Amino acid sequence: MAQANKIQRGIISVRAEAGDVKATIEQLQKAFHDFKAEHQAQLDDVKKGNSDALQALKVDRINAQIDLLQRAVDEANARAAAAQMGGAPDARIKDREYTEAFKAHIQKGTVQAALNKGLAAEGGFTAPTEWDRTITDRLVQVSPMRQICSVQTISTGSFSKLFNMRGTVSGWVGETTARTETATPTFGTLTYAVGEIYANPAATQQMLDDSLVDLEGWLAGEVQTEFAFQESVAFVSGTGANNRPNGILTYITGGANATAHPMGAILATNSGNVSALTADGLVNLVHALPSAFTGNARFTMNRNTMRAVRLLKDGQNNYLWQPSYQAGTPSTLLGYGVTEVPAMPDVAAGTRPILFGDFQRSYLIVDSVGVRVLRDPFTNKPYVMFYTTKRVGGGLLNPESMKALNVAA
Repeated sequence: MAQANKIQRGIISVRAEAGDVKATIEQLQKAFHDFKAEHQAQLDDVKKGNSDALQALKVDRINAQIDLLQRAVDEANARAAAAQMGGAPDARIKDREYTEAFKAHIQKGTVQAALNKGLAAEGGFTAPTEWDRTITDRLVQVSPMRQICSVQTISTGSFSKLFNMRGTVSGWVGETTARTETATPTFGTLTYAVGEIYANPAATQQMLDDSLVDLEGWLAGEVQTEFAFQESVAFVSGTGANNRPNGILTYITGGANATAHPMGAILATNSGNVSALTADGLVNLVHALPSAFTGNARFTMNRNTMRAVRLLKDGQNNYLWQPSYQAGTPSTLLGYGVTEVPAMPDVAAGTRPILFGDFQRSYLIVDSVGVRVLRDPFTNKPYVMFYTTKRVGGGLLNPESMKALNVAA
């Protein structure tokens, strides 16, 4: 009761910085312990024919607290992943001359054409190495698909991959038996086209004149916010229309706006209940994935689905979901990691709210080299616009390494 009253008095601060991750995990584990006790009490009341609204409210509030705590841990893990991808920071600027020119271009627009890596006639710039890396690191922090999928950097407008469709035939022969020709494997190709994503932040000239303002940091933050929002939706449910990537959900068998792949579609298993999740359905989903792909497999779902999953138990009355126990590790479901992907659909009839598989082998994100910035001081005076573009695409790699949970209609 004391814990319930504490929760009712307010939500604790849960944003984890470097030194607070361990404490946040401890709070998460304690909240999950309280959640199990209160949820069991709620179930006991239901069995007795009593429906206590206050008890249900306690469970919902503790579940919401777990959401906040787990999100804080996930954010810390994302920052660690971005730092790992970026490697150790290098104090030396690798393209110092151009980086200084880039800063001057942002602030005043006065740069010699000889230093312009973009189109001189348009005043365009390709981002310097350090700034381009900053954008990438920020995207990894806020884009869960970039954290778990494969990323390929290219310098052209598209990327083609060759797929082995197998087909090799063998046979048993005697010592002197003639060896006839056997069937040869066939190949299929898939082209991953890249589209253009843009952001168009603005700043007043007075802000740019203030040398105390971190112009590159501010611009990187604005770009990251817009790019991450657009990407997170496209990598999950993009249909390829209007130069968007083909999202992973569009490759599921029987899905609307299905996308073709040389190796076929992602297969779906049923949840086991109409418009709802079941423990049996999740177990069947795990075992539908071939064992060759389970070593790096994980679940993805949105926050609402994750909350519903926390209520599920196995036959021994154990919860299927378990919180993080140390920094750098995600929460688990049936022993596998769980990644929150906000763009995944909610649980409803006819949806595929959960994916399970090896995302590194299942989905490819394609980045075309370079971020381009066009400085526009004329269109919206007294604001200076920074039209920033990046070319990015995505598509399915291997449908065999991914399975989807289908909620029956």
